[in-house]
Amino acid sequence: MDSATELEQIEKLAKEAESLKVRLEDERQKLNDVTLAVVAERLESISCINVKPRRVLKGHQAKVLCSDWSPDKRHIVSSSQDGKMIIWDAFTTNKEHAVTMPTTWVIACAYAPSGQLVACGGLDNKVTVYPLSLEDDVSAKKKTVGTHTSYTSCCAFPNSDQQVLTGSGDSTCALWDVESGQLLQNFHGHSDSVMSIDLAPSETGNTFVSGSCDKLVFIWDMRSGQCVQSFEGHESDVNSVRFHPSGDAVATGSDDATCRLFDLRADKEVAVYTKESIIFGANAVDLSVSGRLLFAGYNDYTVNVWDTLKCQRVALLYGHENRVSCLRVSPDGTALSTGSWDTTLRVWA
Repeated sequence: MDSATELEQIEKLAKEAESLKVRLEDERQKLNDVTLAVVAERLESISCINVKPRRVLKGHQAKVLCSDWSPDKRHIVSSSQDGKMIIWDAFTTNKEHAVTMPTTWVIACAYAPSGQLVACGGLDNKVTVYPLSLEDDVSAKKKTVGTHTSYTSCCAFPNSDQQVLTGSGDSTCALWDVESGQLLQNFHGHSDSVMSIDLAPSETGNTFVSGSCDKLVFIWDMRSGQCVQSFEGHESDVNSVRFHPSGDAVATGSDDATCRLFDLRADKEVAVYTKESIIFGANAVDLSVSGRLLFAGYNDYTVNVWDTLKCQRVALLYGHENRVSCLRVSPDGTALSTGSWDTTLRVWA
């Protein structure tokens, strides 16, 4: 076949692909009959939300960058720009452990499912695991599990203490074996830093979501390393991603000052949480246990609480004196923890 015929073939196929795209979009639009907010109009509005600040955790010397609740619903791990990782008792506000890291900017931290281990990482490009026991010096038993080629931005334990999943500024995610430090799976697809990951809330848990500075949200199969779904819509960095408790949708927060809800079954964005008065980026999102409320922490020092179905803001939480950098709903849904560049963590209930 000569090159002219080859070019004709390629052009023909490209045209065919374009027309298929158009047809697909038409079919999508036909299904796109009403928005989530319209469907939810018949629902009763959420009445006054009584969320108040209950505790302030003071101890970090610099910006709090990440936090996570222990499965025991009582302890919180936090990491900071001061190079410290602190384990707090959220009831008494006592510090149970304070670990000095080999680097400042400890960007990521997470509890293992057993509550016996924590993982963290940051500008040292590593993910390090620490066993927690009251008798021993925690840092004496630390273990470096994996290393990226750029900073570690987020980490999580997928369903057991044996593996840890990380996201990095090198635009990849990776799954590591805690015991051997072996790289089990690499996830390539994003074209810019991965900022946030979250595991699907199923028992088998072979799926996770990632959000990146390339403005995209990817759903991954942990076994194959393949991206199985992707969502676009954000106009700037995606800073935070969280699965809806049902596992059928993903909430996101972005520098474009919006939060969004992407539905996996409909394969599209179904809601945008935004107001004209909100002009600052959203750094952190999480959902209530029912999935009806979306909590989002912003650069303007506030936490907005959204009705996920009606797409209305139902509460505004003030208290921090700098940007809200991390935010987590406790495992039983009774409390909310927020961390900020003002060096404090706050517990709301």
